[in-house]
Amino acid sequence: MRFVLASASPARLRVLQDAGLCPEVLVSGVDEDQFGDLAAVALVQALAKAKAEQVAASLPDADLVLIGCDSLFEFAGEVFGKPGSAQRARQRCRALSGKSGLLHTGHHVIVRTNGMQSCRTAVATTGVNFGEFSQAEIEAYVATGEPLNVAGGFTIDGYGGAFIAGLQGDHTNVIGLSLPLFRQLLADLGVSYHQLWKKSESPDNDSG
Repeated sequence: MRFVLASASPARLRVLQDAGLCPEVLVSGVDEDQFGDLAAVALVQALAKAKAEQVAASLPDADLVLIGCDSLFEFAGEVFGKPGSAQRARQRCRALSGKSGLLHTGHHVIVRTNGMQSCRTAVATTGVNFGEFSQAEIEAYVATGEPLNVAGGFTIDGYGGAFIAGLQGDHTNVIGLSLPLFRQLLADLGVSYHQLWKKSESPDNDSG
């Protein structure tokens, strides 16, 4: 059975690899602009499903476990995707300084065995509390390039981690994929999470 991650995100891949899983990465060509002005939770759910389904359709004969994800940050009623530019990243940092918001990640899991396919969709939400940014810190952080291409314009597993004062909820969700939610969705589909762990070689116990 193939295990596929339908996402180009290096952070999502790293979350899975650090947890002992080794997915095959296949990226969808979903046009995110076609989903219009949905609310944040509905949007990440729809995008995760669309990405997963498109990749699964490209593998019509394969038995597989496949997960698609999409993340957005919600702050003061506004949806923050990737800043995309240094100017916008600076504006985000200034706005978030000393404040809190919500990181939403949509998860869509597909399991296909013997031609039978089933799926589950869910959204994980984590509250994120930010420390105060000085102007010098904002300029230095933006200069790293890290915040330009991540949801909300921040990370917790890189340069940005020092600016996160606290979390309410799952920290892996903020990186891009909630491992506890993924485990639960797999269980709902009849797959044990540990079945996806990489198989390691048995240690050599030969004392000679």
